[in-house]
This record gives sequence, structure tokens and C-alpha cells, in this order.
Amino acid sequence: MTILLHGQMMDVPLTVSSLLAHASRHFGTTEIVSKRIEGDVHRYTYRDCEKRAKQLAQALIGLGVESGERIGTLAWNGYRHLEAYYGTTGFGAVCHTINPRLFPDQIAWIINDADDSYILFDTTFAQLIDRLAQRCPRVRGWIVLTDDAHLPAMQSPTPLISYETLLEPHDGAFDWPLLDERQASYLCYTSGTTGNPKGALYSHRSTVLHAFGASLPDAMGLSSRDSALPVVPMFHVNAWGIPHAAPLTGAKLVFPGNHLDGKSLFELMETERVTCSNGVPTVWLGLLNYMKEAGVRFSSLQRTGIGGSACPPAMLRTFENEYGVEAIHGWGMTEMSPIGTLAKLNSEQSQRPPEEQRRLREKQGHVIYGVDMKIVGDDGRDLPWDGLAFGELHVRGPWVIERYFQKDDSPLVNGWFPTGDVATIDRDGFMHITDRSKDVIKSGGRVDQFDRSREPGDGASGRRRGGLHRLRASEVVPAAAARRRQTQGRGGHAR
Repeated sequence: MTILLHGQMMDVPLTVSSLLAHASRHFGTTEIVSKRIEGDVHRYTYRDCEKRAKQLAQALIGLGVESGERIGTLAWNGYRHLEAYYGTTGFGAVCHTINPRLFPDQIAWIINDADDSYILFDTTFAQLIDRLAQRCPRVRGWIVLTDDAHLPAMQSPTPLISYETLLEPHDGAFDWPLLDERQASYLCYTSGTTGNPKGALYSHRSTVLHAFGASLPDAMGLSSRDSALPVVPMFHVNAWGIPHAAPLTGAKLVFPGNHLDGKSLFELMETERVTCSNGVPTVWLGLLNYMKEAGVRFSSLQRTGIGGSACPPAMLRTFENEYGVEAIHGWGMTEMSPIGTLAKLNSEQSQRPPEEQRRLREKQGHVIYGVDMKIVGDDGRDLPWDGLAFGELHVRGPWVIERYFQKDDSPLVNGWFPTGDVATIDRDGFMHITDRSKDVIKSGGRVDQFDRSREPGDGASGRRRGGLHRLRASEVVPAAAARRRQTQGRGGHAR
């Protein structure tokens, strides 16, 4: 009879609060810099951040918020939003980041479906809150991420709480509780599916493991020597995990707030000696256009992650050939926390002819540890990795969802999550998306890298964007695949 022999190591839970506690203790003087909505620059340290996050935890507990309750945020990238990330999850509540670029009807539906207890919001979204408050009767309070002097004028009789006034009575003398690492941490909704938006409910364990994966050298490669500026919004799949990966590694954090024009981004990058940044192609286009017109160059930026939609090959070449910045193409989904693949070359691939290297780097890339993938045909069988065969892309891993929030049925097919993407995988293991499955296309969802969400505008403007890849009848997984999943008792549509 075989006896199971357990290891004799400490059983320390992987909790979100441990990331900030680590940064506060071991990188306590490292800066977090924020360009505020008010126009000035705020700077403090990881140690300051943890204290204020604990003050927020004390305040929310004082308001009667209990473990498992959802706290919504409608906010830009900034230090108060970062405090909300940790101040909510740290004591067991769930941080629900809400995309303000969705239509108000969608946002109201999402808030009600999540059953948010309180909403924390930036002053720029005051008019939106006016439209939402009466439609979200179960929200107990609306907390403005500002001080009393900057409280916005509201048209509706919505009672507001100033964030700074809420924190002021509390001293931050609070010990993060020892939570179960499988407890819920964040809730992110995706609208890139058919029907109403669906929630992806992350756990503390999945969030911390994703932070480890995001920090790997073949991913974002963060370290304590970096100054990281996430342009991707914190309401978009937790800014691709950077607010967790940075404190894990001790990297400096720089937040742009709502100042996303090319000039503002460039000046902030130069002033704060930013070494790495992540964002969507539209934002980078504005930055590159400004730099060309102004005749300026980066003095510190070394690499940038590009997702949100497929990166134009010319943009990759411009970053690298004209400015000496490594541009990293990536792909993922809200259901994947979001990172799945990144287009980084290994040693052997880096010795190949430049044209072959370019072709690899223009694909969505290679998986990182924590993600596995395959492509399947309409019969459900695995397809070869030859760069020619295309099929539905399936993924699995510890930061991939098992089911959607408050849904009984699981979308998994034999333990794999069907992404709704049609892709090829070549002999090098590089994945390339060619199209979207029919059941997802008809929902109107965008085809994006890192996060596919249907929204009125993209990262830099209010322009409406349509699908990136148009449906081609010769390059889709037939609808029979979706029907097969339904007959197997797996309801819902893949994304």
C-alpha cells in the first residue's frame, strides 16, 4: 500500500495583502507617483500606501462591510485606486473594478448583478454616477476618491462620502487577517460574450500566481530596478496585473491618471525615469505621433507591452528601430486574469534571420508558465502545431476561470476553457489568432489581446471601435462546436 508522504514546508496562504506587505517591509521607500486628476503630481512610498490601505480597511469595516461583500470602483490609475485594490481585498472583501467606458445601462446592470455595497469613484465620473445612483438601489454609499474641497457638484440627491474624510479617523494600526487563499479577491466583468456581461471572479491564490507569472523574464520582466507606468487602465483586468507584480518585485509605480495624451505621457515617463510601460496601440500611436512632431526621444524607456488589440507591425518596428525600445506583443482575456501569451524570443530564435524573427514577434506569442493551450477541430480532437492548421483555441491554468460569477454551468470542455478565438500554433509554440468563432462574433464583441470587452471607446478616445478580425466563413470553427458543447451540458457561450 502506497502511503502519501507530505512535504514539511510552511503552509502560508497566497493572499493579495501579502504583496503590499512585502513591498512595504522590504521596499518601503520605493515611490508610487501619480499624476492626479487635479493636475498636480502626488508621490509617496509603498510603506505609506500600505498604511492608507489599512485605514481604508478599517473604514469599510466600520461601515459594516463584511468579508465577501463587493466594493466597486470607477476610477483611473492612481494612488487612491491602488489603495482601494488592497484596502478591500486585504480584509476579505472583493474589489470589483468597473469599466466606465461601457454604456450606462451595462454599468448599472453590472453593479446590480455584482450586488456592490459601496462604489468608490473619481470626480471625473460624477455625471455618470448621477445617472447610475437611482438605478442601483442596493448600493449603500458612494465614496468620492478626493477630499472635501474637491467634492463634485451632483445633480441628483446622491449622498456622497469624501474618501479622505472617510480615512481620517483611522490610524492604520490594523493587521491583515489570515485569509483562505481560495477566497475571492477581484471581480471583473467582460461584455465580449453573447447576452449580458459575465463576471470573472478571481481568488487570492490566482491573483498572486498571476503576479508571479507576469513578473517572469519572458513576460513583463519586472524587477526592483524598474520604474513601471501602466497606461492600461486599472479597470481593465486589473491593469494586466501590474499593480500586483510591481509590489511583488519592488518596482516603482507611476500612474498617469486620466492624462493619456502623448505629451503628458512622454513628460511623465521622462520625469520619473520610466523603464517599462503597457498599453493599447491607440495610446502608443498618440505618443509616437507626439514624439515625432516634437522631435524628442526616450531617455529611459526600455520595453513596452502592447495589447488591447492587435499591434500594427509598423508600430513594433517604430519602437525598436527608431527609439530602441523593445515592443512586446501579448494576448490574454478577462477570463485569464488576463495574461496568456507574449511574443518574446528565446536564444535560438534570436539568432534567426531578422525577417523570421519579425514574423514570430508579430504573432500573439508563447505561453508563460501557468498557462497551457491547444487548438481543436470541430470534432474536438487536438490539431497539430504546424502554423497551418487552425482551430478553436482552448486554455487552462491556475488563473483561468472555471465558471462565471453566479453561474451554475461551467463553460469548460474536458477541463479546458474555450476562448472563442480561432488560432494557429507553430512549431515554436507561437500562437497566432486568425478569427473569432461565429457565436462570439454575432454578439458584437471586439477581438482584443489581453482583454476583450465591448465598450464605446478605447484607451485614448471616445471613438467607437468595431471587431478587429472580420468573420471569414473559411476560417471559423463551425457552429457545430458550440452546439456540441451545449448538448454536453455546458451552457453559455465561449468568449
